[in-house]
Amino acid sequence: MAIRVIRTKEDPALREVALEVKKITPQIKKLLDELAETMYDAEGVGLAAPQVGIAKRLIVIDVQDENGLLKLINPLIIARKGRETTPEGCLSFPGVAGEVERDETVTVQATDPDGNTVQICASGLLARAFQHEIDHLDGILFVDRVTSLRIAENSEAGREEV
Repeated sequence: MAIRVIRTKEDPALREVALEVKKITPQIKKLLDELAETMYDAEGVGLAAPQVGIAKRLIVIDVQDENGLLKLINPLIIARKGRETTPEGCLSFPGVAGEVERDETVTVQATDPDGNTVQICASGLLARAFQHEIDHLDGILFVDRVTSLRIAENSEAGREEV
């Protein structure tokens, strides 16, 4: 496996709309593994393929809950409920954090690496991570949604704190 370089700030790859994955190939599975390895190496809780310069609808998330590591293909939010504002950070914006309003609960439908359709209803950090990473697939960055922005004094805020 390989740890990928995470694109930062104004890298044009972060603004691209990712393309649907039409077929799960060994290369797609390998890319999901590399995304996970890169996310863990950067001490984040989520990572989307566009963050490593690949315009495909792939995300990985691990918020250290009962779901464990989620590797999702073509994720889509199919239901939303409530609103809340909490702090977020992003691996593509190290040292920057801010308050972001998002849905409190979401249901996400996606395909897993084995080709199964999965539906996950999430609240709290997992719901926030889903929305944050799916935004990346649409070329939307957390700084586009932030209501108040702050520059961190230490590297801890550079972690994906969704």
